[in-house]
Amino acid sequence: MATTPKILAFAGSARKKSFNKILLAAAVDGAREAGAEVTLIDLRDYPLPIMDEDLEAEVGVPENARKLKDLFGAHHGLLIATPEYNSSITPLLKNTIDWVSRPEPPDVPMLKSIWGKTAALLSASPSVTGGMRGLVPLRMMFGNIGVTVLPDTYSVASAGDAVDDHGALKEPHAASAKAVGAALANTLKKLLA
Repeated sequence: MATTPKILAFAGSARKKSFNKILLAAAVDGAREAGAEVTLIDLRDYPLPIMDEDLEAEVGVPENARKLKDLFGAHHGLLIATPEYNSSITPLLKNTIDWVSRPEPPDVPMLKSIWGKTAALLSASPSVTGGMRGLVPLRMMFGNIGVTVLPDTYSVASAGDAVDDHGALKEPHAASAKAVGAALANTLKKLLA
């Protein structure tokens, strides 16, 4: 019997009406329609201090970091929609990955919760680049910590024009985002077969 792919989905933005959360919702639909079990989380629900080894030595790994480590560890894939900040990764997303990747001696080695995952990336931005510049350092970082990033990516430029009056992603953007989610689900099915 085939294993159902489990995907953890989240946006690299904390903003309530984030274009990336809207984009992510469409990608999640595509992954679910392709047969994946998707856990959608909001990083706002897991506030963390800035990664600081002195803080970590004094008080240990924060409880929300442990919760995120457990979530990452329980899923095969990551579906991430994120804006770019100053042509790079958002501080929220970088800090999350930094905490999730930390070791907890003696039982949890470095990268245990993230190494070997497969990820699909999306971005949305009011800019003409659609947030794509932020995906480059994210892809590079993931490559260095054992996360395979699919070539299937989708970016939405002028994102304000891509959302309808009900807060949903317009076509053809919704179909393209769904295709990224489906590509991740289908890739994971093959890897888990």
